[in-house]
Amino acid sequence: MTVRVPKYRLHKGSGQALVEIAGRRIYLGRHNSDESRERYRRLIAELMSPQQVVRVETPRVSLRINHLILRYYRFAKTYYIKSGVVTDEVAGVRAALRRLRNHFGTTPAEEFGPRAFKTVRESMIQEGLSRKYINDSMARIRRMFRWGAAEELVPASAFQSLMSVPGLRRGRCGAKEGRQVSSVPDDVVEATLRFLPEVVADMVRLQRLAGMRPAEVCIMRPCDIERTGDVWVYRPSSHKTEHAGKERAVPLGPKAQEVLLRYLVRDPQTFCFRPCDSEVKRRAERHSARVTPASYGNRPGTNRVPRATRTAGERYATASYRRAIQRACDKAFPHPSFAKVPNGELVDLQHAELRDWQVAHHWSPNQLRHSAATDIRRQFGLEAAQVVLGHSGADVTQIYAERDLARGLEVARMIG
Repeated sequence: MTVRVPKYRLHKGSGQALVEIAGRRIYLGRHNSDESRERYRRLIAELMSPQQVVRVETPRVSLRINHLILRYYRFAKTYYIKSGVVTDEVAGVRAALRRLRNHFGTTPAEEFGPRAFKTVRESMIQEGLSRKYINDSMARIRRMFRWGAAEELVPASAFQSLMSVPGLRRGRCGAKEGRQVSSVPDDVVEATLRFLPEVVADMVRLQRLAGMRPAEVCIMRPCDIERTGDVWVYRPSSHKTEHAGKERAVPLGPKAQEVLLRYLVRDPQTFCFRPCDSEVKRRAERHSARVTPASYGNRPGTNRVPRATRTAGERYATASYRRAIQRACDKAFPHPSFAKVPNGELVDLQHAELRDWQVAHHWSPNQLRHSAATDIRRQFGLEAAQVVLGHSGADVTQIYAERDLARGLEVARMIG
């Protein structure tokens, strides 16, 4: 059954905003104010949830969620840091807290309980987000309340009540399942390499050969590589499991050495793969392809923005590395109808079709690690894949190293 969404309205006599639900008028406060808009969104989110429970809270003088969010976000930016760089976790925290603020920003933090927690979660289900992403986002909100309890900003009972809400279970909720990360075929990678900047293309080749994590490729420096034997060993200055006291060593064979060799002639402390180097090469290629004589039009370096807000940095982040690959995928696998149409000229249905096409034809750096793991497991066994990928247990490696169906078919053919 389709539920009609009540409108946000103005009561002219009082100047207040109101919404009418089930024949009952609920006044929200001054019309067009942030508080009235937030309260309206919250009521609609509760109306669209399966429970369809609409409550009108009585505000109390207390630390509001807006203030708790602000304090926790400042803490998160100083806590989630690795190698002097803010990690992707901060972006996840920001997205989760933004949704919480939209629905309950002015609510006293101590009054935020399981029912309100479920309202935020239901709004994310209605957005069409995946089950795992929703569970991760709700865990970030719980962590904020745990931090607030430790800082004596909110009572401990506020965090403890949120722990009573279980995570979404597969097949038992309305949230969709996200796509499982799998390996990417080598022919797809080769087709994409032609459209990548030279530096990023070498990053892809190296990661595919060594099975590294994307972050480990981005932070590679000459001083981190032992080159005494015929097989080099790369020890990242920072890695995913260092907080658990584990070491990470990545063996680099002859093919990986060949890709890496020209990036080692630099200061040992400088990153091997730098966006600024890639930008210099891009400008040089554009200049060499220039048709207009140098005496006409702009000369090299004359049309630069003096104080640009965005400049090419000294190292790639995992996000910029991923975006470079996705842009190359758009060029390697263009949409048959909308590839050359400006986004502003596409209608909503066309935007959705283009987005679905891009999702189906994009691949990410993480998939290169899956591809390397699958090849190593096929040729040398699960234990070898475990060592190269740096996993403590083989059960983790099995997630990355896909089983070889062809081998199973061969066994079945032999045993009948």
